[in-house]
Amino acid sequence: MIMSEKHNHGFIDGDGTDSYNSFSAAINSREISTHKEKSNTYSIALNDLKKSAEVGDYDPYNYRDTEHPTTNKETFLHLLKGSLGTGILAMPLAFYHSGYVLGVVATALIGSLCMYCVHMLINCEYELCKRRKVPSMTYPTTAECAFQDGPPIFQRIAPYSQHIINVFLLIYQLGTGTVYTVFIGENIHLVLKENDIHIDARWVMLIFLLPLILINYVKNLKFLAPVSSFANIVTMISFGIIVYFMVQQDIVWENREPFGSYKNYPLFFGTVLFALEAIGVIMPLENEMKTPKSFLGIYGVFNSAMTVIVILYIGIGLYGYLAYGPDVGGSISYTIGNEIPAQVCKVMLSLAIYTSHPLQMYPAIDTVWKQYLQPKLEKSSHQTFYEYATRTFMVFFCFCLAAAVPYIDLFISLFGALSLSALGLAFPALIYISTHWDSLKGVRGTMIIVRNIVIFCFAIVGLLIGTCTSLEKIIEKFSMKNSTL
Repeated sequence: MIMSEKHNHGFIDGDGTDSYNSFSAAINSREISTHKEKSNTYSIALNDLKKSAEVGDYDPYNYRDTEHPTTNKETFLHLLKGSLGTGILAMPLAFYHSGYVLGVVATALIGSLCMYCVHMLINCEYELCKRRKVPSMTYPTTAECAFQDGPPIFQRIAPYSQHIINVFLLIYQLGTGTVYTVFIGENIHLVLKENDIHIDARWVMLIFLLPLILINYVKNLKFLAPVSSFANIVTMISFGIIVYFMVQQDIVWENREPFGSYKNYPLFFGTVLFALEAIGVIMPLENEMKTPKSFLGIYGVFNSAMTVIVILYIGIGLYGYLAYGPDVGGSISYTIGNEIPAQVCKVMLSLAIYTSHPLQMYPAIDTVWKQYLQPKLEKSSHQTFYEYATRTFMVFFCFCLAAAVPYIDLFISLFGALSLSALGLAFPALIYISTHWDSLKGVRGTMIIVRNIVIFCFAIVGLLIGTCTSLEKIIEKFSMKNSTL
């Protein structure tokens, strides 16, 4: 249920009369100048708000109260940062699975589809906020409210929709934490190996387990802000080194296929979705903007950022595959060589990913603890112990998955297909149908319903085939490994 929230600027979300009365009280409590122009200004403000309350006009953007609103430029950079991680480093292998021609075309198409689905999701959030007179909503809340307004079959699942969305978000966030753990272990393992120190990647992960647990004990992320800024600089330098090594390679067309094996297409699909979809940060970023109306639109912040991201992904994927061919690894950082700059690059990327680990785990820990565990432990005098135990367990869980299946490419593909097919494609399509259910009439309404059902079916097929293919490859890897023992 959506509860009314009181905000610092004196407005109360609810009906327009409450907003008007709150605003009047706030003004009366202030020392207002007796200057005639100022009096006229306040009178106009009160009259406008009263008229707005009477007609029921409510714009959620005018009621958002954020402590530190972000500018368009800052939001643009946050979107870039949220998408430039381990996913982009896996794009050359994705192009190996798809072939360079199909890789370029399919990445552009999937990127466009992801952009379209985000537009639907944000527009639905805005419409639902207007209906319920609340300033903003989270993804799970948007889904629940949409299904409440949808056809009867969706209304039945509305009470459970938040939990369903949370499960997929948790899979995605824990999957990202697992990918980060594998990335750190494999890169440090390669650096040690290149210096004749032979330690298995799993042991490296175990060495990093305690530091990962400790950094995830930081509850307030503002304390990690300086470290995060340093990590951003390190990441950019590392990307520069990777690009330098790639352009040093001769581009040859031998053993570079324009179209890969169709059996590997699901791996490509899952990898691209994992790389492109930053669905966990998109709605929070839009909610924190100073000018949220600038987020969408043809030349809006989101479209501009996604266009740059898709071009970068196509460039890295295409050039990385053409440069290294079938020898490309699960991360391009594995493949760039063993020279000193390459080793420095791997260490810097590992440190950057290490400091980013709590940022990726924070939403998962926050959801599990605050929404599910803390309410059940309200009467306990050991809440602090249980909270830290929860943080420890979730980091340890990611470590166990990483140690059991230390294959970063298969993890990326698995979690991309399993969670992001649902979060980035399927649910936005259903949410849009539900939100506008009463107005989807006639030929146009039928076309919109059919279009979104096609998107939903495409997402479900991608989820099932992508997940099954990734699991099949993981089992195959285990079988091959056991046969060599």
